[in-house]
Amino acid sequence: MILFDILLIVISSLILVVCILVGVAFLTLLERKV
Repeated sequence: MILFDILLIVISSLILVVCILVGVAFLTLLERKV
C-alpha cells in the first residue's frame, strides 16, 4: 500500500511538471506571435 502511495505521488508530480512546461511553452509561443 505504501508503494502505491509513492507511485501516486510520483505520477501526480510528473503530471504537474508536464502541465507547467506546456503552459510555459504556450506562453512563449503567444509572446513570439505578438
